[in-house]
Amino acid sequence: MPETRRPLFDGEDWSFDTMRGTYEAIEAVALGDLGLSIYPNQIEVISSEQMLDAYSSNGMPLMYGHWSFGKRFLSHERLYRKGARGLAYEIVINSNPCISYIIEENTVALQALTMAHAAFGHNHFFRNNHLFRQWTDAEGILDYLEYARGYIAQCEERYGVAEVEMLLDSAHALTSNGVFRYRRRPRLSLNEEEARQRERIEFEEQTINHLWRTLPGRLNPTEVDLELSKRKRDLHLPEENLLFFLERYSPILEPWQREVLRIVRNIAQYFYPQKQTKVMNEGCACFVHYWIVNALSEKGLLTDGAMLEILHHHSNVLTQPDFDHPQYSGINPYALGFAMMRDIQRICVEPTPEDREWFPDIAGSEDWRSVLKDVWANYRDESFIQQFLSPTLMRRFRMFTLLDDAEEPHYVVTGIHNEEGFLKIRETLANNYDIAVNEPDIQVVDVVLLGDRRLRLECMNLNGARLDDEDRDTVIAYVEKLWGYEVVLVEAVRR
Repeated sequence: MPETRRPLFDGEDWSFDTMRGTYEAIEAVALGDLGLSIYPNQIEVISSEQMLDAYSSNGMPLMYGHWSFGKRFLSHERLYRKGARGLAYEIVINSNPCISYIIEENTVALQALTMAHAAFGHNHFFRNNHLFRQWTDAEGILDYLEYARGYIAQCEERYGVAEVEMLLDSAHALTSNGVFRYRRRPRLSLNEEEARQRERIEFEEQTINHLWRTLPGRLNPTEVDLELSKRKRDLHLPEENLLFFLERYSPILEPWQREVLRIVRNIAQYFYPQKQTKVMNEGCACFVHYWIVNALSEKGLLTDGAMLEILHHHSNVLTQPDFDHPQYSGINPYALGFAMMRDIQRICVEPTPEDREWFPDIAGSEDWRSVLKDVWANYRDESFIQQFLSPTLMRRFRMFTLLDDAEEPHYVVTGIHNEEGFLKIRETLANNYDIAVNEPDIQVVDVVLLGDRRLRLECMNLNGARLDDEDRDTVIAYVEKLWGYEVVLVEAVRR
């Protein structure tokens, strides 16, 4: 028989004593039963207006000023006041300590759900997933954001708000192409940036002067060609990170402008792993909160009323509208992620013959906790779906694949519910979460060091997909503002 205790709370209102007791009960299950490894938690109760403010600054507790953040705040606030959009249950920040924002208007049952979801589910994922460990610095991000806000505020005082905003406009337009995707770079502690700033500026001034200085007139044509080749080698082309290239080699930017580009680039890199792990991150958090609240209920620590409220919110988050529903906007990452985590648990404990054929390494292993923690640590959405999406879930979600060929008058069904079809469905769905497939790959491939200093970019288009003309021209205009000279973008097609 399950152990029975007095419920942690009864009713809707919460107090800090109630929250503390509930947190401790959640922590006991998360660390003792699931064996999660987390950063220390810092849970902050905020108002709905503060939550809207957090939305506007990408969910960060500290952020430099820019007009786009205020515009975003007004948009969210207007929709919220009209009832056209609700607020997130929580916001959690990948930092050490891990900061979780929860709304003061929530009931105590919903506070329990959000603490389990954010303070333990997301927290564990942030601390252990390989992408976050490689690309982010949870120890230093808050110090760096404070430095960034102070530095940009100083620039506004010295050079004018309009000048800084125009620079940030251009930098923000390039954030999707201002990260390192493939090249593994050393992960420096972000809180060392301020101390390293002067050293970097002096080095970059010397490097830029070397690249753009006039060639001595006494050189013969062969020597000129060799010198130009050497300078181009110093540029390390092709370069995938546009902000990095402009920050290092733009012939017109001042040192303070290069530092602003570096700030935008570092913050964009911080968010880069989140773009690749939406399904896994939310699936992990939903699985963790679901397991924890059920464990508390079995011990008698949650009343039936609290459990019904929690399951109501849980179900709302995991709703998957049908394809012809007005609210359909693709596969719900919460629904898919949670379903896959639960399915992995099922495969480990109660596998079918089909599961043993598709997942021989984990089927029947019983140790689903270790399997899930290994998955959360070592995969991203694309590889996770490619490896663990089962025929059972494909049937449950009624998945199939369509080929939309512009040269054909009809759609073609290319993946159905047979062995070949399941492999096709899994591969197609995984590609939908692959940044390399879904975001344009624009790289710097050449630059004229003498003469008009024209910069040449190349975009590799997959399967004939082309850039939108208006967006392309707008972004090129922003690149030209940072480069100072003509920028040419060439599109190439890769099948």
